[in-house]
Amino acid sequence: MYKENHKNNILLYYNPYSGSGIFQHNLDRIIERCQEKGFQVVPVRAARGLVIDEALSKIDQSEYDRIIAAGGDGTMNLCVNAMVKHDIHLPMGLLPSGTANDFAYYFELPTGVEALLDIALGDKTTKADVGKVNDRYFINVAALGAMVDVSQRTDPNLKNALGTMAYYLKALTELPQIHPMNVRLTTPDKIYEEQIYFMVVMNGESAGGFRKLSPNSSISDGKLDVVAFRKMPLVEFGPLLFEVVNGRHPENKNVLYFQTDSLKIESDEDIDTDIDGEHGEKLPLEFGVIERRLDVFVSEKDWKNDD
Repeated sequence: MYKENHKNNILLYYNPYSGSGIFQHNLDRIIERCQEKGFQVVPVRAARGLVIDEALSKIDQSEYDRIIAAGGDGTMNLCVNAMVKHDIHLPMGLLPSGTANDFAYYFELPTGVEALLDIALGDKTTKADVGKVNDRYFINVAALGAMVDVSQRTDPNLKNALGTMAYYLKALTELPQIHPMNVRLTTPDKIYEEQIYFMVVMNGESAGGFRKLSPNSSISDGKLDVVAFRKMPLVEFGPLLFEVVNGRHPENKNVLYFQTDSLKIESDEDIDTDIDGEHGEKLPLEFGVIERRLDVFVSEKDWKNDD
């Protein structure tokens, strides 16, 4: 539980163009609500991560009560990366306005601006891990393989118009062209040599709109959940997709699933990667976890996972 200490500044980091761009129509209302609670808003407009990095490198966090991040998963990722880099430990409110909003979805946040502000300006927080991959951090997911390339080549206008359905439509058109990749996965306990089409390393539960992609994940357990989709006949993709939608795929023979706090991924192939919806690092990738690094505001009424 976060205890209010009457610091009167809020840093508002926002991306006006995330998703459909609806945030920009609510900016004045957000500032009004903050002022009604006695806070002064210091706005920082998103610009490729450079602005938030500079802002957090200079602030005196003793003068701030909290950070509110408004945007999609990529915006949240940039904010958290800057927070970790500059050792900022302010609690974080979320105003999700992206396409999938997977990080916010984990915390069962509502969709209406007023309800989101009730939570972001409230007092109840919960702990969240931060994943680390090479020299970058992620809040929800790092992915690699065929579906990453599809996501990165999906028309942004189509994403905004259709949301996560845009990814599915694009993926279906390209299924016949995907090919398996050889990877070596090294954990403290075991080494896996696999041929895979696609894999995700999850801190959260959902990615790309697949709400149960990692149904066993806990965002505060100090573990990453690894889900890899093995080489399989294309005719088995359809039934597996149905299991993924319903969260039953971890037991499927075509899926490799395990939990770990440390992982190295290697391959002789050039594989596309993605970190929280943005272009990722080149292989090899080395993963770790910063356990319970974030305090995230959640609903006082609805959030049941008390810390």
